[in-house]
Amino acid sequence: MNHLLPWRVAAWALGVVPLAFAVKWTFQSLLGPNPVEFLEHYTGDWTLRLLLTTLAMTPLRKVTRLSEPIRVRRILGLWTYAFLCLHFSIYLVFDLGLSVAQLGADLVKRTYITLGFSAWLMLLPLAITSTNAWQRRLKRRWVTLHQLIYPAAILGCTHYYWLVKADTREPLIYLAILLALLAFRVQSVGISLRRRREQPPAVRVQIETMSASTSSERP
Repeated sequence: MNHLLPWRVAAWALGVVPLAFAVKWTFQSLLGPNPVEFLEHYTGDWTLRLLLTTLAMTPLRKVTRLSEPIRVRRILGLWTYAFLCLHFSIYLVFDLGLSVAQLGADLVKRTYITLGFSAWLMLLPLAITSTNAWQRRLKRRWVTLHQLIYPAAILGCTHYYWLVKADTREPLIYLAILLALLAFRVQSVGISLRRRREQPPAVRVQIETMSASTSSERP
């Protein structure tokens, strides 16, 4: 039995199912009195949910000692960027009428727009270089480049918090989850560095090579 298959199905379902519901509700005119606002919030919410799920794959792998979470991380990451592009496109087309001048004005005047756009720019090179070919071409620089997901996540959650004017409970939940994931990451890196310092030089090189291979493992 292919143990990776259920993980792949779940990863694809996390992207396909909410997208299918959005399409269904659109054609059935079930988006409420302000369809554009609904779709902006809906795609934005799913961007953050998928982004946090992507970040959770490394802690899940460490806790469960399974390789499958890492091997579906690329699928989740690409779905994250797909929803982010939908979110940005809806805003650009329906709110701004494809006006580059208005986009520039919003980037200057509205901080939450600046944060969201910056997160989109940070995730762009990650989506472009998500293939095996780019991973081989960039080698260890690929791992360094893909660390941009962490500041992008911070910007995304902050964007949502500043956007909400009244009920901030949901963005605060996302922020709390993100902080927990970042804390796990910092602790994990600290433990790894301490163990490497305690190893002889030859063993240390071998561990670093294996670590780089594991962290960049693709499906």
